[in-house]
Amino acid sequence: MTSLAITVVGHDRPGIIAQAAEVLSQCGMNLEDSSMTLLRGHFAMTLICAGAADAGEVEAALQPMANGSLEVTVREVPDEPDLPPLGSSYLVTVHGADRLGIVARLAGVIAEAGGNVTDLTTRLSGSLYVLLAEVDLPRSTDVEALQARLTKVSAELGVDTTMRLLENDQL
Repeated sequence: MTSLAITVVGHDRPGIIAQAAEVLSQCGMNLEDSSMTLLRGHFAMTLICAGAADAGEVEAALQPMANGSLEVTVREVPDEPDLPPLGSSYLVTVHGADRLGIVARLAGVIAEAGGNVTDLTTRLSGSLYVLLAEVDLPRSTDVEALQARLTKVSAELGVDTTMRLLENDQL
């Protein structure tokens, strides 16, 4: 059994997901984890698959879908168990004017508190910058102190930041 990480990036068009899923199925690869999105008109997909095919076989099978507008990469990854959460999950939201350093500074504050960003999405809509991050915080985290630090750094950046506890059923 092989675990593969597959990325597909390039100009969006209908059918990319269907075509990739069909090829992987034909190769005997089970789609275990995936993330797919559009980023300014570009399709971006990351998959983790498991099966008997090796990376070379799967990459060769996926190459016809590249068709000059997509880049497809496949690499073997070690089979690792899912890590249990550190503690509680929070949703961090940021809204404000776009500027350099928002992600770096706020993710740094979270990391300093021992938090792990498990999902991150950003969007620029005109001059409005929006960030959504799921964050796993250790049980020992002083959440009030972290919120205060995020508020301070957000003020320096000129953005508004909120953090709220996520219930398990919301994930």
